[in-house]
Amino acid sequence: MSTPYDIDPRLLRAFTAVAEELHFTRAAGRLFVAQQALSRDVRRLEREVGAQLFVRTTRQVALTPDGERLLPYARRVLDAHDALRDAFRAGARPLLVDLNSPGLVQERILRRARELAPEHELMARFESGLTGAVGEILAGRLDASFGRYGGLAPGLRARIDARFVRYEPMAVILPDDHPLAALPEVPLGRLAGERLYAGAGNDRTPEWTDLAARLFAGRGIHLAPPAPLAVGTEEFQRIMAKHRRPVLAVVGFPPMPGCVLRPLVDPVPLSPISLVWRRGLRHPALDALREAAAELAEREGWHDRPADSWLPEGEPGLPLTRSGSSG
Repeated sequence: MSTPYDIDPRLLRAFTAVAEELHFTRAAGRLFVAQQALSRDVRRLEREVGAQLFVRTTRQVALTPDGERLLPYARRVLDAHDALRDAFRAGARPLLVDLNSPGLVQERILRRARELAPEHELMARFESGLTGAVGEILAGRLDASFGRYGGLAPGLRARIDARFVRYEPMAVILPDDHPLAALPEVPLGRLAGERLYAGAGNDRTPEWTDLAARLFAGRGIHLAPPAPLAVGTEEFQRIMAKHRRPVLAVVGFPPMPGCVLRPLVDPVPLSPISLVWRRGLRHPALDALREAAAELAEREGWHDRPADSWLPEGEPGLPLTRSGSSG
């Protein structure tokens, strides 16, 4: 391999995205570029470093030994490049924070962070899915988000930092005339035979669909097929009235007309929520956001697990189990 001295960071971003996704179409979508442009950038980088970086077949993409050797260097260069950009922009620009959906507990964290850092601007965004939000973070269009860090692809986890925030008990949204709607809590066993919507087909929320699939496995509960993505209360109500399928949610999900929200029990399934941000990001408002999350978690016991609870096995990014919590 020759020794390149002045490689365009765009080429390294293209290479890193393909290396982490091992799929040109997904990598292009992550970078919001055309696949043809992405392939062109990868070929140009291969010419500049004087080595083939990928083996391409009709069925798969794999890194060559030279590609594997380049990847950690490319990540360090991109991290340094992003840190340099942030160092000169952080003083003047707002921190863009994705809260996933309106009405969730993340809004409380943001409000507290604004109290801790009134001289800085923290702007809310709603990306509806951590995988989608992390794509925006890596593209520089978002700074931080919340969600299930352990459900992200390993290549994405390698590009971000995270801090665990909360175990969020899960719930089910039911049409108000559903046979289970009269129950104050819904045992998981009562959902056997039901089809629950959990974002299947939404490429911005695969971490949520994966969590649902793990929870449903062996319990006779089925994932509902893809449905139109409902944005806003009116659209959610319309889609629910049309399809009438229960929806997997968290207990903090805001009320929806014509529906009831019921906590799930026996066991209590938990959705692990973390704060995530681009690796190397420096911003005083991010410090305030981390402090706010830690303060609320300590005060309200967000790291304590109910005695009868469920988490996906081998979940990355979780704290040590507190004494007295379930395993």
